[in-house]
Amino acid sequence: MSLIQAENLDVRYGGVTALSKVDFRIEPGEIVTVVGPNGSGKSTLMRALLGVVAPSGGQVTRKPGLVVGYMPQRLALDGRMPMTVRRFLSLPVRRGAGECDAALARVGVSGIAGQQMDTLSGGQFQRVLLARALLMRPDILIMDEPTQGLDQPGTAAFYKLIEDLRAETGCAVLMVSHDLHVVMSASDRVLCLNGHVCCQGTPHVVTNAPEYRALFGLGTGGALALYQHAHDHDHENCDHDHDHSHDHKDHAHAG
Repeated sequence: MSLIQAENLDVRYGGVTALSKVDFRIEPGEIVTVVGPNGSGKSTLMRALLGVVAPSGGQVTRKPGLVVGYMPQRLALDGRMPMTVRRFLSLPVRRGAGECDAALARVGVSGIAGQQMDTLSGGQFQRVLLARALLMRPDILIMDEPTQGLDQPGTAAFYKLIEDLRAETGCAVLMVSHDLHVVMSASDRVLCLNGHVCCQGTPHVVTNAPEYRALFGLGTGGALALYQHAHDHDHENCDHDHDHSHDHKDHAHAG
């Protein structure tokens, strides 16, 4: 059974349609990355899958008893309220010191349990968020642009950690990302979204799909076009599901 499945999902805010007729699923142990321009509904999809946003049409089905570890895009903490890393990890479920220390060690930030949250670097903060999510012993990690604000080495190290954790724990990973290298190297499947599903499938299939290449200007703007969100293709012709069976190590590399 899929961990989470969306069928014909619509989400509207007032009179504005954020998502239209989205079909999506994630299976146990998969790493799936969602890409798309700003305003394409990526965060809305995450919230709908989590049950935070109610569908306007269609439905979202979650496996009974599903345990989710969630990393939000942003988390603002009031610096005027002292909070150590260990105390943060014990919200909302109290955790023992040993359990917290082991989680921090696993994500590569040993020895910071006594530090104040507002003194952490960007990379340390993201790893603490990940440690907190892992303490849930999740069936799936859901992450909304988890490397926002990190430099390239920090981003690469973070996603290598995610791959290692998946291999160790077997948990599925669903993330929103703008990083082309993540799409190429850390995903079993990629979902291209722009209010609806433009295309989805393995990295090898999707990166060679005309819809994906048009969406991100590949072949004309190169990899940097992913960050520029070039988006001038015809949506009427891009509702195809490129979901074929390829080994996830078979990566395409945009030149």
